[in-house]
Amino acid sequence: MFQVLNTELFRVLDEKYGADLIPFLLSKVIPVCGDVSYENLGIYDSKLRDEMWQEVDIIVNSAATTKFDERYDVAMGINAFGAMHVQKFATNCSKIEMFVHVSTAYVQGSSVGLIPEKPFHRGETLDGAKISYLDIDTEKRIVEERLRGFEAQNATELEIASAMRNLGIDRAKLHGWANTYVFTKAIGEMLLEKLEENVKLIIVRPTIITSTYKEPFSGWTEGLRTLDSIFVAYGKGKLKFFVGDPNSTLDMIPGDMVVNFMLVAMAMHPNQPSHMLIYHIGSSLRNPLKFADMNWLMYNYLTQNPLLDTSGKPIKVEKSKILETMASFHRYIAIRYLPFLQVSFINLFD
Repeated sequence: MFQVLNTELFRVLDEKYGADLIPFLLSKVIPVCGDVSYENLGIYDSKLRDEMWQEVDIIVNSAATTKFDERYDVAMGINAFGAMHVQKFATNCSKIEMFVHVSTAYVQGSSVGLIPEKPFHRGETLDGAKISYLDIDTEKRIVEERLRGFEAQNATELEIASAMRNLGIDRAKLHGWANTYVFTKAIGEMLLEKLEENVKLIIVRPTIITSTYKEPFSGWTEGLRTLDSIFVAYGKGKLKFFVGDPNSTLDMIPGDMVVNFMLVAMAMHPNQPSHMLIYHIGSSLRNPLKFADMNWLMYNYLTQNPLLDTSGKPIKVEKSKILETMASFHRYIAIRYLPFLQVSFINLFD
């Protein structure tokens, strides 16, 4: 808890309460150590578990691994079965009013146009041409069998990690999803469907979550997630071009807007008949951002607020080129880089 409180996120509260911040938060927050990938969230203290079952009335699950190429066993444990474990825990809470689960809008895959807020049904797949049914039990069995095989072969941790990452991507693409992250988040939603009759379920599907807009202050984020790595790479002068349609729309939503929406959803739907509600949270309908506009905004901002290199000097950036087709990408590489690679290759053998 103290590690969390020491982050910049709590700066506003720290300025307000000063030395009284810790006592203030401890009067409102009870930290509990657990792990969603285990039954009962890994809470083995039966007395504590019973107390939670008697007192908890709203559960919000935002636990997830967001790495696109996460190990398949890890992603299934957290994003898929972790969601189910939290929901099962909720069914034991005598005062439970609702369970809010944070998913992602990209469980919908590459769908275009107006995307309905409807649930995924167990067994549903995005690519019926390849395989018509997503058997979650089969996916679980494949993971377990692969892990047992690696153990029998005395495979190294690096070998296991690499193989499980590749397995996740392969299984995701087989069923029509782009990566392990969105695939396992979709499975998580499917696992919740059969449990929602016992607890009111609200599934929140945000698009790309960015830094905060206003609360607790503008611009807060932590770590490098989603588009952050692109901005940093560009700011360091490492990203010279993009491949994509300059008129395509990016859908991003500030983190505090997502949190505020979740609070509104919790306030609007307590004590209502048990059923599932799904909300998409995005910006592309009312405030669309074109790819070309983002490119200009990055250039404009980092020209005025450059990052610094290792010697403390400002890094000068150039406006990135947007290559609209793979053919233009190949031409760009051939003109810009191949001559230098050929010269380097010749020099190796001189």
